[in-house]
Amino acid sequence: MDPNSETKILTSNPSETQNLEQQRSTGSSWLVLVAAGAASLSGLMLGYEMGLTSGVLLQLRGLLRLSCREQELLVSSPLLGALVICLAGGPILDRYGRRCSLLLSAALVVGGSIVLIAASSLVAFTLGRVIVGMGTALSGTGACLYIAEISPTERRGLLVTLYELMLVVGVMLGFGCSYAFATLPNGWAYTFGLVIPPALLQISVLVFLPPSPRFLVTQGKVEQARTVLARMRGGVQEHVEKELLDIRTGIKEESEHSFWELFSTKANLRSRLLTGVVLVFLQQATGQPNILSYASPLLRSVGFDSDAAATLASTGFGVVKVVGTIPAVLLVDSVGTKSFLCGGAVAMGVSLVALGALTHQSHTNLTSLCTSHTALNHTRTAWDLNETSVDLANSDLFLTDLPDQWSSEESQRTTRADDGVGESGGGSSLLKWASLISLLVYVAAFSISLGPMVYVVLSEIFPMGVRGRAVSVVSAVNWATNLLISMTFLTMTEKLGVANVMFLYAAMSLVLLVFVIFCVPETKGRTLEEISKELAEK
Repeated sequence: MDPNSETKILTSNPSETQNLEQQRSTGSSWLVLVAAGAASLSGLMLGYEMGLTSGVLLQLRGLLRLSCREQELLVSSPLLGALVICLAGGPILDRYGRRCSLLLSAALVVGGSIVLIAASSLVAFTLGRVIVGMGTALSGTGACLYIAEISPTERRGLLVTLYELMLVVGVMLGFGCSYAFATLPNGWAYTFGLVIPPALLQISVLVFLPPSPRFLVTQGKVEQARTVLARMRGGVQEHVEKELLDIRTGIKEESEHSFWELFSTKANLRSRLLTGVVLVFLQQATGQPNILSYASPLLRSVGFDSDAAATLASTGFGVVKVVGTIPAVLLVDSVGTKSFLCGGAVAMGVSLVALGALTHQSHTNLTSLCTSHTALNHTRTAWDLNETSVDLANSDLFLTDLPDQWSSEESQRTTRADDGVGESGGGSSLLKWASLISLLVYVAAFSISLGPMVYVVLSEIFPMGVRGRAVSVVSAVNWATNLLISMTFLTMTEKLGVANVMFLYAAMSLVLLVFVIFCVPETKGRTLEEISKELAEK
């Protein structure tokens, strides 16, 4: 049959042509959606690990009788693993591709979680957390790149922000599951183990998905790239050939870049790298990691004097993050990343100033996270009753009755109320709820702007030839800043006070606003090749 005969027939029947193209378009959208959804499971796993930290720590610090330094080690170990893999992950992403990197990262998450479930010592818990941190960090970097490289231009922002939506859902689930399993013996094991099913699901789906067309072109597999593009774009030949030509032209111009050229003026790479580094630094320096890691003490400092109440309110932060991210996912392609970043910076700054003023007015102070509030009141709990039997080789260790610890809070609240610790500052309930509202507005503003939009910008501003290595460098700065900010938060509050720390974060939000206005490019409605070409000429 003449290969052009089908075209002639379809041309003579415009309605049939339109119907076929619509069917093909529908098929392609499903393939891209499945691929983006599978990659976005990386965000779910990362968010889940972030959300479970504070709740699991409450169980393990009594179970293992952890000192302050040991608790810091347990909390920061995933960040250390993430930092290590980010420094070494660039060559993996560029040599083996985004899809293979996602498969490796999911395997690391499964392996690390198995270590955590079987762990009976601080060393084993730390090792498991480091492995999981390596997996979630590598998958986060690879997922955003993979989604950006398979998505059509008009849907790229929407699909990349799907990762952030899954991340905040994971944070909510992490908070919720750590609370739900807190009253069960070995509840921490169930909490750690629940990340394994999404990791296995991601592996099972990715095995059947193709590599990104851009990665195939960089490997010289042009025909395979054409085939993948045809599947993802519905087989419309002129669209496939145009996009393939754009990819080949862009990669030809960028393929000569080496790692060290990231720090040179060639193609304006140094400026692009600096833009990414400053953006992720400000993402952390505006205080968001501490809201997640130290949510309970922050809430206690503004008047919530119960561990249970603080934990439930922390779960509320997760819900707000999910609700705040949904508008960003739906509107990013029409509104643009720059508008979201500017609006979010303003809202974050205002809410932080309000929170600082409220905490200054109520004279709140954080208590130590290294010692349980139960111990401060000399109340005996099930963990305290195990003082003579904390032998990590003895299975009786896991018979701890956690509900006693929770039920003892009623007497603790009564004691604190009698001592004037509960509703301090004249017992102003208004200040407590106003502070909570300010925190929720801050979390929502971050979730609609800085949270998802940073990933979109990073996936768009670097040339294909060095994109994996560039994003790995930026991600390393991101994790290092996260580690630094989280591990110095309590020291800063002791030296400066909670109110002044909030004012400092508000000042960083102002810096973020100025930086976005003058330094972050607008990428709405443009191909990756067009963005890269303009940035190279600046």
